[in-house]
Amino acid sequence: MWNQADLIGLFRTAHKAILCAGLAAVLLFSQAGNAQQLSSFEGLPDWTGVWQMIGPTVFDRSTVQPPDGRAGRHGVREFPPYNEVWEQRYLANIERVSADRFPDPLSFCGTFPGFPRTFNLPGALEFVVRPEQVWILTEDGPSITRIYTDGRSHPPEDEIWPTFSGESVGRWEGDTLVFQTIGIKGAGETILDRTGLTLSQQARITTRLRRVDAGTMEAQMAIEDPEALTEMWMVTKQYGRLPEGSRMFDVACAENNRNPVDATGRTLTLDAEGNVLDVGVNTGVQ
Repeated sequence: MWNQADLIGLFRTAHKAILCAGLAAVLLFSQAGNAQQLSSFEGLPDWTGVWQMIGPTVFDRSTVQPPDGRAGRHGVREFPPYNEVWEQRYLANIERVSADRFPDPLSFCGTFPGFPRTFNLPGALEFVVRPEQVWILTEDGPSITRIYTDGRSHPPEDEIWPTFSGESVGRWEGDTLVFQTIGIKGAGETILDRTGLTLSQQARITTRLRRVDAGTMEAQMAIEDPEALTEMWMVTKQYGRLPEGSRMFDVACAENNRNPVDATGRTLTLDAEGNVLDVGVNTGVQ
């Protein structure tokens, strides 16, 4: 006869065996899945073609006032969940935008657009889907955002070297690519659009990227930033597929050496005869 202690001991032993067997099965399934990912294109979605963002280059249109406002216009701003310190930084950036003094890298041919501004550019995009990686290619820059889908994890925090594109690792959930990006350059080195939105280097962005239908891609971003934001910031962007045969072109960004600048360094607008069209500005040229 089994006594109660023996039965409890037997149950615990069997329970541990079941847990170990289940864990081993999960590990084997994970390894088999990775092996299949690394060796086969079967099951990967068709994201071929050239794509372009739908709508203006305002990072989060749901927070813009007025709703029909465009990035960079006087009086137009966005309302992300900034804390007090970062709200004041953003207000200062808006003042600089209104005075045409905001140093947008795209306007001054500086660094290429980083992530997540990759998803907020007016130029074309291409997606290269491979079993072990997904690439997002942009005309602006041009630049490449690499998303590793080979089962790796993010490196330890003390080994992360912040870059403009950040460090992205992901996985497939059916036809949806779920990836997390960390290690982006912050503190004003990376901006999200021309209203002057910025994030810190503590930002962590989880993106769900999928093709909604034959002609539409969608990126849903959950942005966490303990240094700059008071809560998670959800942003959704969509992209339309351009007509078949469309191609990507290099956007050659070079310094404007033809138009003069005024005493403050502001570029002046000229007509066909070279006359200054700007009104109410210092026209002393350099």
